This record gives sequence, C-alpha cells and structure tokens, in this order.
Amino acid sequence: MLFKLTGSSCSGKTTLAHAAVGRLRQIVMHDFDELGVPEGADLRWRHRMTEMWVRRALEYQDRGIDLLLTGQSPLGEVLAVPSAPLLDGIAVCLVDVADEVRRARLAERDPGRWDATAVDAFLGWASWHRKHALDLRHRPDVIIDNSSPEMAWHRWTGWRTGDPRWLTQRLDTTDQPVAKSVDHVERWITEQRKVYQAGELALSHGWAS
Repeated sequence: MLFKLTGSSCSGKTTLAHAAVGRLRQIVMHDFDELGVPEGADLRWRHRMTEMWVRRALEYQDRGIDLLLTGQSPLGEVLAVPSAPLLDGIAVCLVDVADEVRRARLAERDPGRWDATAVDAFLGWASWHRKHALDLRHRPDVIIDNSSPEMAWHRWTGWRTGDPRWLTQRLDTTDQPVAKSVDHVERWITEQRKVYQAGELALSHGWAS
C-alpha cells in the first residue's frame, strides 16, 4: 500500500512520519523532496515526481512492503498519475495546523527566507487542501490546469461529492503534543491496513474501473 501524508509546509508531516514508521513493521518512509527540488519546480514537476514515487511504492509492494510518503501532493494528484491503479491500496492523511502556527513555524525554520506574499501563498495552499479534501469539486483547477498531459484526471473528476473513494483523513497538529500526533498516524496506518485486509478499502484494486 501507499500511505501518503500530505499538506502545506510546516504542518509536521516529516517529523510524524519518521517517528511513526519506527513503530510499525513492513513499511518504509520517504520524503517527496529528498532527491532535491530544482530551481523553478512547478506543478508539472510535482506531477512527474508523484508518478516516480508511485512507481517506487510499486517496487516496495512487490517485496511486501508499504511506503509512507510525505509531501504536498493531494489525493487527486495521486489518483491521476499513470501508475496509481497498480497499487494494492491508497490511503491519504492531511496533516494540518492553524494558520498562525504555520506562519510562526515558517519564520522559525527559514528566518528571513519568505516574504509576506510567499507566506500567504503557503496559507492559501493549506486552505485549499482543507476544502478540497472534503469536497472533490472544490477548485480542482488548482491542480488540473497546466498539468502534465499524462495525468488521468477523468478517473475521479466525474465522481459525485461524498463518493467513498474520495477519503482523506485529517490530522490537526495545532496545540497537540508530537507524541499524540504520532499515535494518530500509527493508528491510522494500522486501521487502514485492517480495512484493506478485510477487502473493504475503497481505494484498493479496481477503484479506477
């Protein structure tokens, strides 16, 4: 299976993933940007890299290992990359935090790097994630317009709001101890594995048919 922790910057995705994966068996963790981010990286670059990571997940899958991937690609992008239907299962969790906390973390992590316009863009991206995770019809143009031509958006753009396949767990880390958030991620992965093993995971083989 592919487990994806998504969301805008400074929500705590990587910290939680590193801690949670150490508690679980038959799973590895990677960060979307660990191979580097080129100058001028854009939407198409993110789509190409999402496909690359899905293919990496398939390599692990052949060995009976799950992949926990952190990054900013939302559920809709994961579902649209060419190789996504080959995965045994897909589960996505949005790791979120209050805007004022994200703003403070950005300033602390990269002092002086982001001006007000850039910070507002991070907050706007976080807001889009929240709304789109709940309703697939909320501004799909944000990820579809000017996207890579190989992206198969038709796999989900015809779904109705409330389709059980459109499911993103949300974890709000605001004012929450890190250990408690790690517990949440561990529990989420364990539960999704059980749902898959019971044959009840909506995003298992055949979801794109």
